[in-house]
Amino acid sequence: MKILHVVGARPNFMKSAPLMRAFAAAGIRQSLVHTGQHYDPRMSEVFIEELGLPAPDVDLEVGSGSHAEQTARVMERLEPILLDARPDWLVVVGDVNSTLAAALVAAKMQVRVAHVEAGLRSFDRTMPEEINRVLTDQIADLCLASEEQADTNLRREGIAPERIRFVGNLMIDTLVRLLPLAQRRPVLTDLGPAKGDYALVTMHRPANVDDPGALREIVSALSELAREMRVVFPVHPRTMAALERTDLRAGLGACEVLAPLGYLDFLALQHSAALVITDSGGIQEETTYLGVPCLTVRPNTERPVTISHGTNRLVERTVASILAAAREARVCPPVDRMPPPLWDGHAAERAAAEILSWRPA
Repeated sequence: MKILHVVGARPNFMKSAPLMRAFAAAGIRQSLVHTGQHYDPRMSEVFIEELGLPAPDVDLEVGSGSHAEQTARVMERLEPILLDARPDWLVVVGDVNSTLAAALVAAKMQVRVAHVEAGLRSFDRTMPEEINRVLTDQIADLCLASEEQADTNLRREGIAPERIRFVGNLMIDTLVRLLPLAQRRPVLTDLGPAKGDYALVTMHRPANVDDPGALREIVSALSELAREMRVVFPVHPRTMAALERTDLRAGLGACEVLAPLGYLDFLALQHSAALVITDSGGIQEETTYLGVPCLTVRPNTERPVTISHGTNRLVERTVASILAAAREARVCPPVDRMPPPLWDGHAAERAAAEILSWRPA
């Protein structure tokens, strides 16, 4: 059997790494295609190295562009790779443009598709990621779900039960394996924040950073919060470009602005933060496992278990809402509790077993 994995953005790497390790342990032939959707070395190369992923066998180098441009370039450049490799399975993860593009090419070539992190839904069709998620699940032969609600979502959309497997969260596999190493990183010593005495911020979604009004509210909230506590803000390249374009960079005030961090350094900062303010999907999951309060500056989330678990809270993108939620999170942090079901560090083993044993109905 031969497996071909496709990754395109850094959240994909955290989920693909443990699955590739599981297949390697079973002696399965596999190859890795990097679409180059995240083309900045700080957003991809450092993650591949730290996660222990093999160097990609192919880099499609699609780069930036509109959703249509990225999707089309991945499809055009991946097709000859699949024609040459003829894998038994193509494995895609998450919800980026590369995910849908690769699944489409494979399905049209009669290559079986497994979708890791299937069934997550925000029920917001204005999000490009939601379109990618829904369509990829319809194409996939095997939908590997990370939380129980995803199974319900898939069945509601007409996905046959025999195509659905609840295996758990592969991103947590990576966190469990690398947290001890992250805790030994010098980033906390270098920055000097005391444990639990700072807010960690990430922000990159178009609705937050491409809208000058929304970005101004977020920047003002962070600047005001920095008067009350330390605020550490590793800035995504897209966000930095927006800050400079709108002349809001100086508005961050006392916030400590950093370049993008690698996986290990960011995990170390997450683990020791008093709270995290983000619009990232994966960070909602990581903070839930770590028991760190998370404020998600979005009107919805495709990861409802993070809300029901009590660690994550949706917050409007206004100064008043962000500040009020941050102050409440500092006073009333989440209570310690068990992680969600099957977030146990062994999801990749279950996912690999399901792919290897799968038979068409």
